[in-house]
Amino acid sequence: MHDSAVLGTPLRVQDMHKRFGQFAALDGVSLAVDAGELVCLLGPSGCGKTTLLRCIAGLERQDRGIIHLGARDVSGLPPQARDYGILFQSYALFPNLTVAQNIAYGLTAASRDEARRRVAEMLDLVGLAGSEKKYPGQLSGGQQQRVAMARALAPAPSLLLLDEPMSALDARVREHLCGELRALQKRLGITTLMVTHNQDEAMLMADRIAVMNHGKLEQYGSAQDIYRAPATPFVAEFVGQGNWLPFERGADGLARVGGLSLRLHGERANASRGRLFCRPEAIGINPVVQQDNLFRAQVREITFLGNRCRMRFELNELPGHALLAELAPEQMPRLGSADIWVSLPPQNLQVFA
Repeated sequence: MHDSAVLGTPLRVQDMHKRFGQFAALDGVSLAVDAGELVCLLGPSGCGKTTLLRCIAGLERQDRGIIHLGARDVSGLPPQARDYGILFQSYALFPNLTVAQNIAYGLTAASRDEARRRVAEMLDLVGLAGSEKKYPGQLSGGQQQRVAMARALAPAPSLLLLDEPMSALDARVREHLCGELRALQKRLGITTLMVTHNQDEAMLMADRIAVMNHGKLEQYGSAQDIYRAPATPFVAEFVGQGNWLPFERGADGLARVGGLSLRLHGERANASRGRLFCRPEAIGINPVVQQDNLFRAQVREITFLGNRCRMRFELNELPGHALLAELAPEQMPRLGSADIWVSLPPQNLQVFA
């Protein structure tokens, strides 16, 4: 066993391939996770994220590719020789064992006294001190997940693998537990790889996010990078809301969208045709100062979402093409009527050629 204060170990995955019959679950995925970093594998069902996690754990055997945990090549090692803790969405606690027995399950090399001390330490760590003698059936879902977390951390592994650990919990418990898990992971400095299809969970917890689709890595970066500068149309659509406008370049260099002429920003102005992408909150509504790409529009629908309002509108020159904008509730009085001015700032328009 290692001391839990030791900083986590870096993880490196190179050129991972895995097929199930004709289906390519992993198609050349490479990924580096720094020591002590929490990385989320984010993507829709069937994108390959769980297969990648299972290959790293040794629960699936990759067809090709190398896995390094620190300086060790663990690509061909059995699961028990890879030095990781794993947490599944189903908790996988033994119902006939007490909380203490569940947590001590992986401490086979420890003496009875060492195991008892480690169990108490882990329960204190996850906020369940005094629950040693309870059975899983006597605990709430959130408490069971904490016990599963304590069991995964008890042997002080170099790497923590999380497979959709919050998906069975209701939204309020999930958000609270996400915050707790992130704080715990930072305190222990343990390198962590987490699978999720929930983008809010990924944004809330991750140092970096790896967005996967069809067995490939589409983009790898901070939540801010992925949201503000999506590398591919898939990432733009999968992470957050967005607006799309097909365009062609006019002789004057402006982008033509139906009857509109749009000015684009810097190097984005070079593509001759493609699609423009814009986040709802990047659209200006009745701007108080003169802005580029200012057009008349008609409000079609406004939805109140508590801390923001979502507005569906159509530009006068693009009837039938609904766009979304988001604004703060205090901006609502500025609307005045259903007839508004809308600005599509050039710096907020991303071009996909």
